[in-house]
Amino acid sequence: MKPDVTPVGRYFEAMGRALDGLDTFLREDDSPLYKHDVIGAIVESYLTRLRGSFQSWQNRVAFADRFRISQAESGFPAYQNVMELENDRRDAKKRLAAIADSDTIRQEMVDFILKKKEFPLALQKTMAEREYLQAVDMGEHFSPYVLPRTVRVSVNPKTKRPYYIVHWGYFDGTSNLPMVYICSLEDSSKDIVDTLVDRDGKLSKSVEIPLPVDGLLNPKLAHQFDDFCDRNSAYSLSLSTIATNMDKDFETLHPKQLRRFVLGPFYHSDITRNGETVDQILKKVHKPENQWLMTWTLQEIYSVNERPGKWGLWGGEPPRDEYFINTDDLECARQGVSAFQRHALVPHEAYQAIYAAGEADKIFDGYETHIISGNQVLRRI
Repeated sequence: MKPDVTPVGRYFEAMGRALDGLDTFLREDDSPLYKHDVIGAIVESYLTRLRGSFQSWQNRVAFADRFRISQAESGFPAYQNVMELENDRRDAKKRLAAIADSDTIRQEMVDFILKKKEFPLALQKTMAEREYLQAVDMGEHFSPYVLPRTVRVSVNPKTKRPYYIVHWGYFDGTSNLPMVYICSLEDSSKDIVDTLVDRDGKLSKSVEIPLPVDGLLNPKLAHQFDDFCDRNSAYSLSLSTIATNMDKDFETLHPKQLRRFVLGPFYHSDITRNGETVDQILKKVHKPENQWLMTWTLQEIYSVNERPGKWGLWGGEPPRDEYFINTDDLECARQGVSAFQRHALVPHEAYQAIYAAGEADKIFDGYETHIISGNQVLRRI
């Protein structure tokens, strides 16, 4: 099969290389993300979902009338495509039932060629649509909202409360950016504490927890937590706002740390217009497969103190967490976070072009730069 040399085809190839490069970055033992406990493994699972989405979108281009990319903003497909893919996933079985099977379509294509002496473009689109729907029905994708999952449970030895690590995904419709949230929180619900914590203040061995668990581990709060994450994951909301809202909405949940992994913007010479200097330099890179640059941001906020609850005859107030915002760093203060990191992933040839143009210091200012060379990633250049 010949490679797709159209701009859209090169875009899909470049995005695939970027996701593969990021996956290599995450899998290496000295990856900065793996130093943050489970972050690397969690983000990898969402990269798998993104690959599924891009594979499906690439199949869809073969029969769809249009495909929109956020050229001047994120460099990712427009949110409309994310919604259409989700709708197609829900309707895939019904639509497949209305389309002839693959063998029948192939035979019709052969008959058409023999009779008409020309290529059956309409049947080709029908075959492409069938293959697309089959893949959508079977594969994982990055939905507009990927429901929370609990991936780790322990007990805080100081508070004697169960301690969860929960993650969820969100594709922001305004910024056109895929994001992953990772929250570490304690649960002081009496029934949960009685069930999960033994007399020694440790996780009870009598309770089997088949992790990961879909949703929050606390079943009484799981649906409410799903709804909260759906309403409070927009990129426009700071981590300070999200953590404080969670703390207020759930009396017995105590968010201790919240991280947000924001993938993008993505830059590509043929498609994007979100970084004029970058886009122009990438056009000069000799190999089309190296004409891209991927960036991402990791934000974090954590609790530094929990104010004890106050209860009296006329009511009271549950425990509340106080979150650290690094006001010594103007960018941290602006973002409403304790800390953040910006990273850039770039092919070696593209980095050389940027460096030769004398723009490396400007373009990569404030970023930890990681360069792909073969099957390796050179860090912190």
